[in-house]
Amino acid sequence: MDPPTPWITWAMALWNASLNQNMLHEMTSPFATQAEAVVVSWLAPYFGMQGGHFCAGSTIANLTGIWAARDAGGVKKVVTSQAAHLSVQKACRLLGLELVVVPVDARGRLDSSQLPTLDDACLVLTAGTTATGSVDPLELAGAAKWTHIDAAWAGPLRLSPTHSAILDGIEAADSVAVSAHKWLFQPKDSALVLFRDVGTANAAISFGGGYLVRPNVGVQGSRSAAAIPLLATLLAWGREGVVQRLDYLMGVADAVANAIAKSDRLTLWSQPQTGINVFRPVDSTAAAFVQAVPDGMLSTCVLGGETWVRSVAANPSVDVDLVVDLILAASRKDT
Repeated sequence: MDPPTPWITWAMALWNASLNQNMLHEMTSPFATQAEAVVVSWLAPYFGMQGGHFCAGSTIANLTGIWAARDAGGVKKVVTSQAAHLSVQKACRLLGLELVVVPVDARGRLDSSQLPTLDDACLVLTAGTTATGSVDPLELAGAAKWTHIDAAWAGPLRLSPTHSAILDGIEAADSVAVSAHKWLFQPKDSALVLFRDVGTANAAISFGGGYLVRPNVGVQGSRSAAAIPLLATLLAWGREGVVQRLDYLMGVADAVANAIAKSDRLTLWSQPQTGINVFRPVDSTAAAFVQAVPDGMLSTCVLGGETWVRSVAANPSVDVDLVVDLILAASRKDT
């Protein structure tokens, strides 16, 4: 899930380092504060959210959303699927909240028939699980006292007219986490946490101090100007440019899945939901198969106690025909 970054982000990263703007104070981040406001105000409506802020990765974004659920929403526990990112478990440990784990269905999504009572709960739904890219039933958003959606991976699909419907229901959430260093093609440590009622959420997660010009919102104090490289990317590419890359990658995943499904030497776990394919060879192990292709091309994951091969469509410059040829060639090797 680590796509290459466009050259404009390299230039902006160097510029950021030279200025060393600190988002803790507007006077120490005169342009960065404006840049973040522009990016957040442009992205938030795609998710039905009112506002939010950048943070260093979706682990902190999930922690912040669940923190707001506890202190603004008054939740006592967190309910999520067994396929949820480990950051949800970390957040519960740090916040002293009970964690209730729900099984997944055959497609790797939270099994809604297994849900407990949600009256005092924060329901954490995942839009693009790490292993399989599965999207939980987002129509459940709003069914709990607070709904947080971890859209770290698949969130940017909301920009695509072709694929936005995959995330329908996300607009009913109370908070959403999106990782910009995945499908928005940004350098590491770039993510957003967004809120439907940003005023209520911010009031619960803000701290003041005599040396602060304004209250400090969120987990981090000093933080970098991560919005600037993303703003530059959006200005360079436009929504159309981002969408072209996302739609291409979704097509790459479909093409790889179709080739795997046609092979009698490979077993496809399921059709990809958000650009991730999971499969395994018939005549060898998943580990041996991964070793038979170029380093870094594939990885493994464990589903139901079995090891599978995992392919993530993250590089918009990828040659899909070459990927298919390499996978099929590896399947024909004697191991």
